[in-house]
Parts: sequence; structure tokens; C-alpha cells
Amino acid sequence: MRTGEGLLGRLAEGGRRPLVVDSSLAALYAAGSLVLGQETPAAPWQPMDALGRVLILLVSAALTVRRVAPVPVLAAVIALWLGYIGCGYWPVVNSPAVLLALYTVAAAHRTRTAAVCAAAVGVTWVVAGLLGGRYTPLPAVAVQAVAFPGVVAFLGRGAGVSAERSRRLAVLTDRLRAEQELRAERAVTEERVRIARELHDVVAHHMSVVSLQAGMASYVVEVDPVTAKGALEAIATTSREALEELRRLLALLRVGPEGEPEGAGEAAPYAPAPGLDRLEELVRRVRAAGVPTELRREGTPFRLPPGMDLCAYRVVQEALTNVLRHAGPAAAVVLVRYAARTLTVRITDDGNRSAPADSPSTGGHGLIGMHERAKIYRGTVSAGPRAGGGFEVELRLPAPHAAGGEPVGRPHP
Repeated sequence: MRTGEGLLGRLAEGGRRPLVVDSSLAALYAAGSLVLGQETPAAPWQPMDALGRVLILLVSAALTVRRVAPVPVLAAVIALWLGYIGCGYWPVVNSPAVLLALYTVAAAHRTRTAAVCAAAVGVTWVVAGLLGGRYTPLPAVAVQAVAFPGVVAFLGRGAGVSAERSRRLAVLTDRLRAEQELRAERAVTEERVRIARELHDVVAHHMSVVSLQAGMASYVVEVDPVTAKGALEAIATTSREALEELRRLLALLRVGPEGEPEGAGEAAPYAPAPGLDRLEELVRRVRAAGVPTELRREGTPFRLPPGMDLCAYRVVQEALTNVLRHAGPAAAVVLVRYAARTLTVRITDDGNRSAPADSPSTGGHGLIGMHERAKIYRGTVSAGPRAGGGFEVELRLPAPHAAGGEPVGRPHP
């Protein structure tokens, strides 16, 4: 039962087209053999009769499924051929079927199987010569028994190797195409995450400052117009800076065909990304929003690659934004320490947080974005409450001059 199921399964897997081709070839073979059988020489061969025709048709029927079960078909064809010769019929009529079945085995199986089957056909050829070739010289039969199966098996194995190579190449091509599509999808996803992180860093900080300044202005507009005016001016300045950073980000996204930002010749904004050299501006904005903030630098400054410089700036920006949002009445300190092998940026505050830095209300992008940025440059970010109250965020990045860069500037006290 299992054998029948396997045969039907292989027929289904092989598809209809090979079966139709093999059936047509078997029909042509049957027609040719029946015609050739009518031309059987006189004695000593048995004239073609009904039994001979049945044996020819059985061989042809076996050939229709030669690609589904190559070895069983070869065994069946050999047995039918020996029976055909044993009945005294002319051996030439059914001998091509044996060679065709051997070719199919060699094309479908490994070299060892092909060699064993070729040897079996050779032995069968000699036996056939002994059965019906009393008038055929035995040396000629021996040469045929070696040459015919050997050449057919060699050609069949070559065709099989070529077909297998083509199949493997097709599989590798499909796999490569799938990997390329997956890589492209991953690149798109990573780019979306990067853009979302940039937008979050730009918008969240500036909008937090604007929100606080607007609230303060509406609160003191009647009792302290001067303070309200200062808050409105801070809102205008912060809004302009936010627009400039958004324009810079959009200019980077709109890349023209030659790698230039679209509109570059039309005064398109393409200012350099912010870095640690702009921390003073950032600290001033936070102070203007009502949080006393101090900036300290220690060690000898060294030049950072643009991406690493932006990473450090964004971490400070996100940490101070969280101070504005969650720390309540607080003071903050930003410490930038340049060491021989490490750049350390620490942001501390002494406030009482009303919500965690990555609470659901913030969307959970803050600390996650910090960790992702630092990871790109083999850095680390730690964040948590301080023992004496408040919160601390620390970024550690490997110093680039340790890999060949040069320090710049003078040591800070």
C-alpha cells in the first residue's frame, strides 16, 4: 500500500508534462518495435506473433513511468526483454528499451547506482546473447555488453549532473533573491526607525520647551508682561530652531539622483547636524524653560565623528527633555568628560519625577532611542534614580582618537 502511495505521490510531484512526453515516446517506441518485429529475419528467430506483441506493449507501458521509478522500470524492462528473447524472438527489437531505461537511471541517481545498473545491463546483455545468439559470435556480444551500457550510463550521468546543477543554481538564485528582498525590507525598517528617532528627538525637546514657555506666558501675562514677552520670544526662538532641524532632516531624506539634496541649488537648508559644540544653546533653552541647568566640561576635548557627535548631543537633549517633562522643580547638571579612551556624558537632576523617563505617556522612545544610538558606536547608556534623589543618565562612548584620531583644543579644568 505504501509503495502505491509513493508511486502516486511521485507522479503528482513530477507533473503532467513529463508523463505526457514519456507516454508519447513510449507510444512511438511501441509502434516502431511492432513494425520492426514484422521484419524479423527468418530462422533461427521466432516470427512475430500475439505473445511477442504483448511483450512489446508491456515494455512500452513500463517506459511511460521511467522517470517516476527509474530502477524498478529498468528491472521490469530487463525481465521482459529476457522473456522476449527466451521465447525466441529477435533481440534487436526490444534492446533499445533497456538502454533507454538505463539512461534514465543514470540521469536520476548517483554514479554508484548508475554503475551497478550498467553492470547489470551488461550481464543481461551477455545472457541475452547466450539465450538467443547461438549464431552471434560471443566476442562481439561481450564488446556490446561493455560498450553500450557504459556509453549510455556515461551520457545519462552527465545529463543528470547538468540537470542537478541547474536545479541547485535555481534554488540558490531564489534564495539569493529572497535574502536580497529581506535585506531591503530590513534596511527600510531600520531607516524608518532612524527617521522616527530623529523626529522624536527634534520634536519632543522643542515642543516640551514651547509647552512650558506657553504655560508660563499665559500664567504671568497680566501680572508680569515682561516675563510673558520673554517667554513668547523663547517660544519663537525654539520654534525656529525646531523648524531648522526639521528642514535639515527633510533635506537629508530628499536625496537627488546625484546624491545631492533636492533643491540644493535653491538655498535648500543643509546645515550640519548638531553636536557637542551646540550644548550651550541647548542648555540656554532649558534654562529659559525654567530649569536651572549647568554645563561642565572636563579633560582635553577631541574631535568626534559626525554620527558619534550627533549621538552624544541627542542623548543630552533627550535627558534634558525628560527633566523638563517629569522632574518637576529641579536643577540639572550636564557633565562632559574627555578621557584617554572614553567620552563620558552624564546628565543629573535633583527633581522628584512624576513619571518614569520611558512611561507610556511618552511612547517609550526615550531611553530605547538612547540605547540604540549608543549601541551603533559601541557605547553604553545607563539610566536610573540617584541615591540622594533625582535621576541620572550616563553615556559612555569609546574615544575615536584611540583608533588614530587626534585630540583638539585645550584641557578643561
